[in-house]
Amino acid sequence: MKKLIILLIALISFGCATAKYQTKGLHAKTHFKYATKIENARAGKAMWLVTSYYSTKFNGRKTASGEVYNMFDFTCAHKKLPFGTKLKVTNPENNKSVVVRVTDRGPFVKGRDLDISYAAAKKIGLIKYGYKKFKVEVLKK
Repeated sequence: MKKLIILLIALISFGCATAKYQTKGLHAKTHFKYATKIENARAGKAMWLVTSYYSTKFNGRKTASGEVYNMFDFTCAHKKLPFGTKLKVTNPENNKSVVVRVTDRGPFVKGRDLDISYAAAKKIGLIKYGYKKFKVEVLKK
């Protein structure tokens, strides 16, 4: 029992990003629906995805594509989109956007659809939230 509790605490602690504020009204079924649709999306099609960001501890580690993650590059992770796919991520609150390229798989935290790099998160104002629903547009597959 003690080992199980320690394991659960470790799993919770090692999420991709910590959230100071929880996004209200987001349900697992909704995340799955949007995450599934984006794989079939045409260029120019916009989706609303729950987006989080990589913490600094992943900087310098190899990604699923073989590239080394650089927290200052504009990259992202998605579970199924092909590596090299370019996405435009827009914060609806401040209208700031950033173009990121898929280089990794994830996020592996339930209810999250996209992980963006630290630099991309900082540029659009995601850092203070940890994760949030953003408008995501497929630019190029």
